[in-house]
Amino acid sequence: MPARAKLPGLRKAAADCRGCPLHAPATQTVFGAGDADARVVLIGEQPGDQEDRKGHPFVGPAGHVLTRALDEAGIDPDKTYVTNAVKHFKFEHVPERGKRRIHKPPSLREMGACKPWLAAELALIEPEVLVALGATAGKALLGSSFRVTKQRGLLLPCPAIGAYETAGDCLVATIHPSAVLRADDREAAFAGLVSDLRVAAEALS
Repeated sequence: MPARAKLPGLRKAAADCRGCPLHAPATQTVFGAGDADARVVLIGEQPGDQEDRKGHPFVGPAGHVLTRALDEAGIDPDKTYVTNAVKHFKFEHVPERGKRRIHKPPSLREMGACKPWLAAELALIEPEVLVALGATAGKALLGSSFRVTKQRGLLLPCPAIGAYETAGDCLVATIHPSAVLRADDREAAFAGLVSDLRVAAEALS
C-alpha cells in the first residue's frame, strides 16, 4: 500500500496486488472509478466478466441498471464513486456451459485481503454516505452476520474502515443491481432498488 498516494497512485499500485490468489486467473485489477470528491460511494461485490475484461467497475448490464436506478432515486451518477469490496473477478468454468466464466462469490479471506484498498479509497474520498450493493459488500463492511434481506433500505451506523471514520448513521444497504436482472419480477426488484437508493439520497440532503 503506497503511503500518501492519491487515487491514481492507488489504482496503479493495486494493478500489481498479489494479496490473494484471485489475481492469477483474473485479467486485471478493477479499481474504483468516478468522482474523487463524491459525497456518496457505492460498493459492490467484485467485478464481473465485462468489468474484468475492460478494467472498469459497473460497465456491464448491472452497471446500466445501477445508473438508471440512481437517476430515478435523485442521485447524479456522475457525482458518485463506484468500487467493489474485491478488486479481482472470481470465477469458475462449468463444462456444460462452455467457455463462459461463471461468477463465484469471494470468500471472507479474499474480502479481507482487499479491504485495505477499499479503506484507502474511502479515506481519500471521505464520502458522507456509503451504499452497500448486495450481501457480499454488506458483509465486507459490517461483518459476516449482515443480511441484506433484513437490513436493506435502512440508514445504518457507519463502520470505521481503516482511516475512514465518520460519526452517525451513513450506510445504506440494498440489493446488487445484478439481482434485478435475475429476478422473476424485474420491475418490482428495480423499484425496490430505487426505493433503497432514495434513503441514501435523503441522507445526502
